[in-house]
Order: sequence, then structure tokens, then C-alpha cells
Amino acid sequence: MYSERIKTLKPYLFASIDESKQAMIDKGVDIIDLGVGDPDKPTPKHIVDALCEAARDPATHRYPSYSGLLPFRQAAAKWCKDTKNIDVNPKTQVLSMIGSKEGVAHVPLAFINPGDVVLCPNPGYPVYSIGTKFAEGVPYDMPLREENGFLPDYEAIPKDVLKKAKLMFLNYPNNPTAAVADKKFFEETVEFAKENGIVVIHDNAYCEMVYDGYKSPSFLEIDGAMDLGIELYSMSKTYNMTGWRLGFAVGGADLIAGFGKVKSNIDSGVFDAVQRAGIAALSGSQDCVEDMNKIYTKRRDVLVKGLKSIGIDVNPPKATFYIWAKVPSGYDSMGFAKVLLEETGIVATPGNGFGDYGEGYIRFALTKEVDIIEKAVQRMDKLKF
Repeated sequence: MYSERIKTLKPYLFASIDESKQAMIDKGVDIIDLGVGDPDKPTPKHIVDALCEAARDPATHRYPSYSGLLPFRQAAAKWCKDTKNIDVNPKTQVLSMIGSKEGVAHVPLAFINPGDVVLCPNPGYPVYSIGTKFAEGVPYDMPLREENGFLPDYEAIPKDVLKKAKLMFLNYPNNPTAAVADKKFFEETVEFAKENGIVVIHDNAYCEMVYDGYKSPSFLEIDGAMDLGIELYSMSKTYNMTGWRLGFAVGGADLIAGFGKVKSNIDSGVFDAVQRAGIAALSGSQDCVEDMNKIYTKRRDVLVKGLKSIGIDVNPPKATFYIWAKVPSGYDSMGFAKVLLEETGIVATPGNGFGDYGEGYIRFALTKEVDIIEKAVQRMDKLKF
């Protein structure tokens, strides 16, 4: 009954985690969910107010523009200039998305043919390879190893693979490893992509979740990157808008046009009222972003200290709201996640759920208050690693 492409897909990672979590809830277990990266704080009030006002305007009730409201794209372009020092034309180089997941899933359709190779980070966001498979491309894993700072090693990619490679996904600050990349790495990426005729899709969803004075660079800041790359931005994590489904893509005009052609044939754009709320987020005070980063910093410090105290090896991240930790000796990723859930009621994400090279690690999301994180550490301490 199902198509061959559906048959090749594994159950979506977080859907599987939800099933396991619900099974424990049904047993009456008090669950502490540090699994999915879904902000626990509400969307800032000024953004919600903008949505409410816009939703009452009948002009927003019609089909939206495929490429997005021009005022939203203008706000996005200005935000890019102010925060990332990149210049983009809002009419030709900015495209609204129904969340960045939609963008990741659809962008391969614009640039690859059946059988073309797409270079995907491993461990990485599962939709990189899923979107590739839906486009009938072939995902090729680029291992992200701790000894290399969780950056891909381009020299290790076989030449026969590079001949077929047309597209590459990158994601820094990184999910799940929380690793960051500097401009030197992006310069090497531009050179590599030029030499091999590869379009680079940089998923920049976590760029504003930064700590300890760190500032996340844009891939598009590098000379030549605009000619071969698209950068995807998400409103979800930056402004606590995961349920709103709003993001935007920026990049070279020809690349954005190709991506836009796919979207215009598949979806009908983002609800205009949500885009107007997005304008309020991008154009308004960014104090809400700074406030959330302070909250995540406190949570990060508590969890890192707690994990170290019970013998789990971990480094404090400079960005994202994830903790990427090695599992204790004697466990694999799935086994440790199962023990945490069944013996302590803690939900965490097994590293191998993000790909084979995530084996030996587990990911915690900083999506609970400090007192709950402390409670989670106390529960884990009883396991005596």
C-alpha cells in the first residue's frame, strides 16, 4: 500500500520518543521531559498582541503571498543586516517559510535530481536526510566527530561521492552537538563548495541562542557564499514561536528563486497575521531574546554542574539550548535513554537517533525551570554511574 520512499523511512525520532513518554505517563510516572527542543516559556507579549491585532483584520484572511509579505521580508532583511552584517534584497533574496523544518524538507526538490548525492551531517537533524530521500536523492553522511570539534572533514569525502554531490546541509550552532563554527571554517566551506559545484544550505536556527559573550557568525558573511548558499532562519527558538511555524530563507537571488518555485507549487505561504507578528518580533526590542539567553545560561550551568557531579562527561555549550553528553561507561545511547526514562522518569534524546555517529552520546534540552533540572539531577544521582 505504501510507496517505496515511505517504506525506507524509520519512525520519526521525536514521534517515537513521544510514544515512549506517553507509555510511562499512562503508568503514572512523574515525567521530566528534557527531550524535544521546545521552549517552555510563552511567546513574548508584544508578538502575541501583534498577532491578535492582525488576525482581526479581514485583509489577513485571504491566501497569502507565496514568497511572503514584503513588509515581513523587509523586516527580515533589516534584521539580517543588523544582527549578521549581511545585505540582502528583500524582494529577490528573502523568502518566508512555514517554519525552517518545512524549508529543510523542501529545498532539496529545487536542486537535486534522482540519484544525486546530498552531504548530510551525522549526527544531525533527521530532516536533512528525510528531505533528501523524498526528493529521491542519496544522503551521504559527513561524520561529526568530537576530536574535530564536531565539524565535517571535507578531505575525508571520497572523490566518487563528490562527483555526484549537488547539495550540502550545515548547521552551526549545531543540533544536536551544540558545537559552533568560526569564519575560517565557513571560508573553507565556500572554497570546497566552489571546487565541487555544491549548493550549501546553512540551517541557522540557533544563531541567537548564545552565551558567555559568544556571537554566532553567518555563513553568508563570507565572500562568494551568496552565490552558492542559502541560509535558513527560524523564529521558533529565538522568539519562543515553535507552534507559529514561521521562518525565512536568505541567499543568492537565483537560489532563492529556485526554492521559491518549489514552494509556490506546494504550499500557499504563511498566514499573513503570523507574518505581521513576525515583523513585531524582528523589528521590536530584542530584550526578550537576551532575557531568554540569561535563563538558558542559568539552566545550562546547573545541568552541566549536576551531570559532572554524577560522573557524566560534558562541556558547557556556547550556543543552542542543548547539552550533548557522553553516556556513562557500560551504556549505549538507546540503553542509557531507556534507563533514564524507566528508572528516573527523565526523557532525553539518544544520540544515535540523530545518526550512527551520535552513538555514545545523549542530548538534554534546557526546557525546564532550574528547580526541575535540579530534581532531574537528583534522580539521576540515584543510578550511581
